[in-house]
Amino acid sequence: MEAGRKKQKLKWSKLYTFSCLNPQTNDGDPTSFSFVANAPSPQSFIGKPGYSRVVFCNESHFHKHKHYKYPNNYVSTTKYNIVTFFPIALFEQFRRVANLYFLLSAVLSFTSLAPFSPLSVIAPLVFVVGISMLKEAMEDWNRFLQVHIGNGEFVEKAWKDVYVGDVIKVNKNEYFPSDLLLLSSSYEDGLCYVETMNLDGETNLKVKRSLEVTLGLDGDEQFRNFSATVRCEDPNPNLYTFVGNLELGNESHPLSPTQILLRDSKLRNTDYIYGVVVFSGPDTKAVRNSTRSPSKRSRVERKMDYVIYVLFVMLILISMVSSIGSAVLTRSYAVKWYYLEVKNGTDSSFDPSKPVESWLLQFIRALVLYGYLIPISLYVSIEVVKVLQAMLINKDQKMYDDVTDKSVEARTSNLNEELGQVEMILTDKTGTLTCNQMEFRKCSIEGISYGGEITEIDLAASRRMNVEVERYRFSLGGYDPTGRSLEMFEFSMADTTTEKMALGFDKGMETPNTTTPRNSITRRDMAIKGFNFRDDRLMDKMWINRSNVSDMMMFFRVMALCHTGIPIEDERRDRMKYEAESPEEVSFLIAAQEFGFKFCHRTQSVMIVEELDPSSGMDVKR
Repeated sequence: MEAGRKKQKLKWSKLYTFSCLNPQTNDGDPTSFSFVANAPSPQSFIGKPGYSRVVFCNESHFHKHKHYKYPNNYVSTTKYNIVTFFPIALFEQFRRVANLYFLLSAVLSFTSLAPFSPLSVIAPLVFVVGISMLKEAMEDWNRFLQVHIGNGEFVEKAWKDVYVGDVIKVNKNEYFPSDLLLLSSSYEDGLCYVETMNLDGETNLKVKRSLEVTLGLDGDEQFRNFSATVRCEDPNPNLYTFVGNLELGNESHPLSPTQILLRDSKLRNTDYIYGVVVFSGPDTKAVRNSTRSPSKRSRVERKMDYVIYVLFVMLILISMVSSIGSAVLTRSYAVKWYYLEVKNGTDSSFDPSKPVESWLLQFIRALVLYGYLIPISLYVSIEVVKVLQAMLINKDQKMYDDVTDKSVEARTSNLNEELGQVEMILTDKTGTLTCNQMEFRKCSIEGISYGGEITEIDLAASRRMNVEVERYRFSLGGYDPTGRSLEMFEFSMADTTTEKMALGFDKGMETPNTTTPRNSITRRDMAIKGFNFRDDRLMDKMWINRSNVSDMMMFFRVMALCHTGIPIEDERRDRMKYEAESPEEVSFLIAAQEFGFKFCHRTQSVMIVEELDPSSGMDVKR
């Protein structure tokens, strides 16, 4: 039986493969690939079901016709609107057990059974529900204000007024209002850099490229008579796929995800771009991947409902005892209560001939009378506490990021108490809980290790081996068996074996005992972010005196060229800043710059590096 149960748990897994050959699709889906040569390209599906969208560039009036009419660009991320706020918000309030009970009490207070005025029941209920609904309205209004409002350059428009086929211009550090086809950019080769943090959480920049046929469209006037047709896939939530053709003149040019700029991504390190709207509003990939804001209830609020249930049971028991006692007294002694005029039948509650009816009426009256056992003010107190908590969270200085000049923002206060109930966080290895920053500390050139900074690996290894990490710095004269000169260097004890082998020492050789404190090593006046390298053999252009200078030049040149980074001039320093798709590439570029190989400019076909010439000692551009 045990083996049988194990077999039932087994499930087939999907295997995804990639091919460098032409992709062949399965079941008419060009996003499903297999290893078959000479298979039809994804563009062959254009015009078939699922790939029937037609966009007339710069001619949005065509999309007013029924066959080519697409949704406008208005997107709402709010939970309510003017029409639905009152009924939906009211329903959410009466999901609370206490509010539902007081609503029933308010209805009963209008009958003759109520021992007090209806206003005494209705007023607290209206106050509690009104405060909660007001908080919901304010939070939803703030959510509405967070929706992007963008302006164009041709005609000033809000995002909601952008339609399919419009050619728009987006400036640096602005969000794309819809899914755009990139036509041209401020770069001559049509490159632009995009931050997709709002889509996939990645802070690294993505490189987008326009088609060569649209590179010449660089200026507002040149788009006046621009006309083209885009035939592409229908709206779908896939962020990393796009199949389509751009028909310009009598030629058709295939499109790929490289030419698509997605809504809610930001233009970075590019002055401006021109693009045509392909998907708008609910058709955009970002919106199709989003869900409506759900109404969530915290764990504390759910437990409060159980407490209310217990109090309600107690209320029923108390009312039951009171009503039974009243019925017994009414049957036995009601005749003596002349002042109630029970003989005249004015009130069935005290009619000795109807004990069951008397018990039922007294039970209902007791429920209303003892109703304040249910703490209706508790919800108001909790709502006030949540609002104050949200205000304190927004002003918490420990959660302020001085790099981006932003503080934390509590967009809703419904789940504040859940922050204290977190037991497990599932995340990727970098970028979420870490700084997503790499530092250049060590390198190996021709088998020789350079850089003496103690790394986290050294510290972890030393703790595992119970070895105290110390710093060494010494100078050896002469040459090693390989012909390399032995100069001053430093290393950690955890790296002693590697340094000995690199310098050609035998196992029997002794390490000199000359030690110096760490602060005696020369430091640069100003720390460089991403560069934490210390080695006198390479720093301050000392590498030009090495016997293998040509190999070192090739090493530094490779670091300055093999990457996806872009240079940005640092106005505060006489150096370049870099942004790339990964922090590793940024650290390599910074290190190459510190060694005299500064990456200056790039196009789709050319990269310019300003490097140090060892023969002349001058910087030359290559």
